[in-house]
Amino acid sequence: MAVWQAATSIFQIEKWILPSPSDIVREATGGAAGLWKHTMATLRLMLVGFAIGTGTGLLVAFSLHYIPSLKSSLYPLIILSQNIPTIALAPLLMIWFGFGILPKIIVITLVCFFPVAVAAMDGLTRTDRVMLDYMRMAGASKGQIFRKLEVPHALPSILSGVKIAATYSVMGAVIAEWIGADKGIGYYMMLQKSSFRTDKIFVAITIIVTISLAMFALIALLEKWLVRYKPLKDDK
Repeated sequence: MAVWQAATSIFQIEKWILPSPSDIVREATGGAAGLWKHTMATLRLMLVGFAIGTGTGLLVAFSLHYIPSLKSSLYPLIILSQNIPTIALAPLLMIWFGFGILPKIIVITLVCFFPVAVAAMDGLTRTDRVMLDYMRMAGASKGQIFRKLEVPHALPSILSGVKIAATYSVMGAVIAEWIGADKGIGYYMMLQKSSFRTDKIFVAITIIVTISLAMFALIALLEKWLVRYKPLKDDK
């Protein structure tokens, strides 16, 4: 920060090209009320999309795990769906579903569900084979095996996917607001870009990074609470 501040002063860099940290802080404090309104709008949108995307990802993963034939036919389509850039798909969703909240939620859902689905499917395939055979011999049903063995073993992988989805959800919300919105951090960034207010764009970027880090930290805390076991180390 000190180097950045000094460089902008020494080289007299124009504010619209690269603002100094002090300029960014000044803009953040001066426009706190408006920024709070935009931040809350993005947070609401992001949390709804993240919840739906995570739930969809888990539902898809559990369904494909239960029905292997379905997995072999649908899994390639899931991979293929990620080859379409979100920024290219968003305008189509706006045309099909209007400028309301629905296309924005779909954008965030598409961004979030893939890492959760892939991580969950990968975790479910890593179940301890010895314990799996033991529960089968003990007469456990498929549902009991799923609830008591497969899901607990897959939980670290699932939460890894959820952490990725949590950070992606912020990006998805901002992209959705770029396409069509009247409030939110993405909308705020577009307004400032048109006015060449680089300092305010840096403020928006700081807010986006802060939200992403906060979401990641919350999921990491949830992971510590849910995953209470540690793999045993081999004796030497």
